[in-house]
Amino acid sequence: MADSLQKFLFEDSAVRGELVDVSATWQQVQQHRQYPQAVKTVLGEMLSAAALLSANLKFNGAIVMQIHGDGPVRLLVVECDSDLNLRATAKLAEDAIVDDHASLTDLVNAQGNGRFVITLDPKDKLPGQQAYQGIVPLVGESVAVVIENYMLRSEQLDTKLWLAADDSVARGLLLQKLPREGGTPGTSGDTDDLATWDRSVMLAQTLRREELLSTDVETLMRRLFWEETIRLFDARHPQFQCTCTREKVGTMLKMLGEEEVASAVEELGKLEIDCDFCGQHYEFDRVDCAQLFAVESPVETLLPANQNKH
Repeated sequence: MADSLQKFLFEDSAVRGELVDVSATWQQVQQHRQYPQAVKTVLGEMLSAAALLSANLKFNGAIVMQIHGDGPVRLLVVECDSDLNLRATAKLAEDAIVDDHASLTDLVNAQGNGRFVITLDPKDKLPGQQAYQGIVPLVGESVAVVIENYMLRSEQLDTKLWLAADDSVARGLLLQKLPREGGTPGTSGDTDDLATWDRSVMLAQTLRREELLSTDVETLMRRLFWEETIRLFDARHPQFQCTCTREKVGTMLKMLGEEEVASAVEELGKLEIDCDFCGQHYEFDRVDCAQLFAVESPVETLLPANQNKH
């Protein structure tokens, strides 16, 4: 069954919500890398959260969520673009031992130096335009709470998240209280919004992890908000997609510098690089690496290993 993201709005209120199921995408992510159970839980939750946040992007680009850790997990990365194409990976410390029941703090914030980073990266940047990046300390015992704190601190948006993931399922629920455009605090509209917000959060708090893992999006919507007047939008369908290319790998090698690349090729005979997200294998021999630094032979003319020109 295809993954699904359902956006909805509480009628006559500045409160919106989303339910997402990215289980198929999550299973594809795991085809390329094997992770300890506790890491699966956190990375799967981040995957759901990235889809929920990306669904509200108002530009053509991607959101990249990263947790930089100081425990057995050094890095967690999830990327989702405005078309809901997702990819994710995690990097563990060498010889890391991870308990199946390790908490987020145990995994990435053991010394209190963990950081949460969100990058908004427009696809078609204007000249001089840079990606927006927000970096905050890890505050919270779960991915959901970390993101809630970030959204309130950096975006001034009241946001609540319910996330769950296991070996095969990754789902999530988001609620947000939006500011009324041109509204005046303390008006009846603002009071109604607050009442709707409080009620919707109270209903969502009845949702348990086991129920989120075992129940599809349509059924969850009915169970949670059956007494509410809700406007549903067309469902969207997240999917796994990696954006790695031979050109991008070549660009990365060029950033290392000609001397370092030449030294590595001399030692190894050829450079072999596997994409952390999808496992795609790339090879660069001496000729390939020489072409990287030749002005007359730009990177984009190179073909993947074993691919013939037509």
